[in-house]
Amino acid sequence: MKYRHVPSLACLSLSIFLLSGCLTRKNALPPDRTTPSTTYKKKAKGTIITDATTSPKDIHAGSKLLEGYAQVLGVQADQLQTTALYRYIDEWMGTPHRSGGADRGGLDCSAFVGMVMRDVYGKSVPRVSKDMADQIKRKYERQLKEGDLVFFSFSRREIDHVGIYLHNNKFVHVSTSKGVIISDLHDSWYYKYFTRAGSIN
Repeated sequence: MKYRHVPSLACLSLSIFLLSGCLTRKNALPPDRTTPSTTYKKKAKGTIITDATTSPKDIHAGSKLLEGYAQVLGVQADQLQTTALYRYIDEWMGTPHRSGGADRGGLDCSAFVGMVMRDVYGKSVPRVSKDMADQIKRKYERQLKEGDLVFFSFSRREIDHVGIYLHNNKFVHVSTSKGVIISDLHDSWYYKYFTRAGSIN
């Protein structure tokens, strides 16, 4: 009698983790600002979610979408170059993290970035954040522009998280504890893990 090898649950979980390119621990918010995923509550539609220390909280974008995002980013509305980007972010704002996910039920950092690159910019990127990092045209922090990618190494070994640069040091990403959110690159929690940045050609 021949036995078929059935992958264990641990192997299956590891496979999903490797495909996601994002850590599954609460890596994208400092401990004092985390909310367990089991108590996750999505804010009212149109609310711009941010943990950036330099941004006003609970701004409602509403019909004046660009004005709302400009307020959170600390810039003038006419500095926001790609309206479609902010519409896309607004549609997904607060969507929870799910390792390996890529839909409204939950998604991970690299899935979100891949979808934005495809649907807003018409560009194709690898599925995993560390592979994305290998394909960018690297930039210094001072050279970053709206739509560039920012990478982090929360594990301190290799790149395992990615977000999209917006303006004024702010970036959008998928936090493992609060979902799609806008954060500040210069907040100490993120800056100490910031590894690389650049643009997709």
